[in-house]
Amino acid sequence: MRVGVLTGGGDSPGINAALRSIVRFGAKRNVEVVGFLEGWRGPMENLVQPMTLADVSGILHIGGTILGSSRTNPLSEEHGVERVVETMVGNAIDCLIAIGGDDTMGVAHQLAKHGVNAIGIPQTIDNDIAGTDYSLGFFSALEAITDALDRLHTTAASHHRVLILEVMGRDAGWLSLMGGVAGGADVILIPEEHFNVDSIFTRIKRRELLKKRFSIIIVAEGARPEAIGGQVVDEAEVDAFGHMRLGGVGQYVANRLSERMHMPVRVTNLAYLQRGGSPAPFDRILATRFGAAAIEFACEGTFDVMTAVHGMKIEAVPLADALDEPRPVPEGLLYLVDLFE
Repeated sequence: MRVGVLTGGGDSPGINAALRSIVRFGAKRNVEVVGFLEGWRGPMENLVQPMTLADVSGILHIGGTILGSSRTNPLSEEHGVERVVETMVGNAIDCLIAIGGDDTMGVAHQLAKHGVNAIGIPQTIDNDIAGTDYSLGFFSALEAITDALDRLHTTAASHHRVLILEVMGRDAGWLSLMGGVAGGADVILIPEEHFNVDSIFTRIKRRELLKKRFSIIIVAEGARPEAIGGQVVDEAEVDAFGHMRLGGVGQYVANRLSERMHMPVRVTNLAYLQRGGSPAPFDRILATRFGAAAIEFACEGTFDVMTAVHGMKIEAVPLADALDEPRPVPEGLLYLVDLFE
């Protein structure tokens, strides 16, 4: 069997660990693995490279992706799907493993309708892909966010300030919620619930009465202020998958609070720092298990599925189910937002 693999969308720690697992476990099953460079641009433009055991040696702990990535969308390119299919046939690819978020999974699912045997591996620090408890990169990003909050606490306490940390999370608040709990944030703002700046101000004033002369606020980029009824958009342009670039909600909160606060309000946008660097141990293990499972599914002839972790088990989930809608923080965990109010 000959398997192709690509990495699409934004990078996350753990991708290289998954690539390593695919190649190493593939070798045990007599599966030849080739890589496509630059995400979906690879199979569109026939950017292929062999992937041997030597190619993946020593990459377990390295962040990013040795194959490169892009926001290319074959579904929106002229003859994009046909070009991908031609590359699959021309390189005698029996199965394509796509590592990425919901956009990457979506393309893989559509290609299945054109005869491409596709398998997805969920990878996004947002942890918002349906059908799996966790996606690659989430725990590594959570570690970075917790560390950032720990560092912000020392400055906030020393200088009696309100400090705001803006993190990723377009449609789901996994990072802001779990990061806020782990890092001891005083206010947690997530996309699942609209927020009111007046209530944030009230909470900060309540802390002042308790002799707490600083506050830490964590906000997801997709959090929705009641006053505008939607998300704060950084740029009006959309990417190849139709997504507007979010950003600025942290500054929005800071501006509104500064109008009434008697202490400085400062914003830190963690941006790409939260998804860079080496993968956490959990992501290394999950990536290894996902990679091995993808090869196993390919050998079994189980296609148009995504690897998923449910408790301690790795299972195959139909891509159609995984793409039904983004996976929000469930209602059963929303109490954590106000747990220590």
